[in-house]
Amino acid sequence: METESERCQPKRTPANRTGTLRAPILCVPTDPPRPIVNNQSSIINSHAFTLIELLVVIAVIALLMAILIPALQRARRQARTVVCQSNLRQWAMTLSAYTEEHNGHFPSSGNRNNGIWMLRGTFIGDEDPNADHTAFHGFTTRRIALCPAATKPFRNGTFRISQSGTEGTWRIEGEAGSSTDAWQVLVPGPPFAGSYGYNGSLFHGFTAMEQPRMRLGKVFFNVLSMRGLASIPVMLDSTTPMSDPFISMSPPMGDGRHGGAGLNRYCIDRHGLAVNGMFLDWSVRKVELKELWVLNWAYDFDRAGPYTRAGGVQPDDWPKWMRSCKDY
Repeated sequence: METESERCQPKRTPANRTGTLRAPILCVPTDPPRPIVNNQSSIINSHAFTLIELLVVIAVIALLMAILIPALQRARRQARTVVCQSNLRQWAMTLSAYTEEHNGHFPSSGNRNNGIWMLRGTFIGDEDPNADHTAFHGFTTRRIALCPAATKPFRNGTFRISQSGTEGTWRIEGEAGSSTDAWQVLVPGPPFAGSYGYNGSLFHGFTAMEQPRMRLGKVFFNVLSMRGLASIPVMLDSTTPMSDPFISMSPPMGDGRHGGAGLNRYCIDRHGLAVNGMFLDWSVRKVELKELWVLNWAYDFDRAGPYTRAGGVQPDDWPKWMRSCKDY
C-alpha cells in the first residue's frame, strides 16, 4: 500500500518513454484534516461550558440558595432572640439588685407611670420629670433598652400619659412601636427609644386599679413576698413602655401595629409568634402569644377568661394570624 508521500511523487509511465518528468501533481489527502477547534493545543479549544452545562450550573446554584437562604434567615432570627433574652437577663440582674436593696420595692412612688424612667435609665420622681438626675441608681440601661429585632422608631401612632402631683401636672408623649419597630418617648426630651414594656400593675399594688394612697406615694409593697413569682411577668417585648393588660382583653386583629392597648401591646410577632419575657423570679424565656392570656398580670386578672381553654375559647375566636399558635 502506498504511503501519502509515495502517492504525491511523479512517476514514469509507458507514455513517457523519454523518461522526462511530468508536471507535479497536487495530491489531496484522502482523509479530511482534523478541525482546528479539536486541536488540543489550539487556544480556540478553551475548556468552556456548553449552554446545557451552564444551565445546569445555574440550576444547582439556585437550588443551593433556596436551601441556604432560609437557613441563614432562621439563624439570624435565632441570634436576635438570644441577644434579646440576654438584654432581659441584664434587666433581671438590675431589678434584682434594686429590690434587694429597697425591701422588695420597685423604683416607684406607687404610680405605674414612674417605671418609664426606669426604662430610660434615670429615675425621675413624679413631681419633677425634668429634674437633673444621675443614672438610675448606678445602673446603665441604654444598651439593653432595645431588642435587636426592633431597634429603630417608626410612626405607628402616638401615646400620651399624664400625671398629676402636688407640683402640678406633667405629661409623657411618644410614638408607639410594632413587632419590628421601637417605641420612642419624645416629651420630655431628649428622645429615648426602647423595645420593652413593663407590667404596670407591679408599680401600683399589683391590682387593676391604682389605689389613692398609692398615688400619694405612701404605700409600697414587697413584690418578692408574693407567690408564684415565675408566672408574674415584669417586662416583655412591647410596642409601648408600659401597659395595664386589663384595659383590653381582646386579641389584636393584626400584628401589633399602632401600639394597641392592654395585652395587645405585648401580642406582637417579634420572635416567631412569640415574645421574650422576664418574670418576677428573674427568669427569662419565650412567651407564646396565646400564653399572654393566662399569665398572672395582677391579683384581679382573670386567668381563665374567654380567650383561654379554661374559659372555653374556640379556634375561630382568634384572629387568623394567631390561629396556628398553641392554645393555653
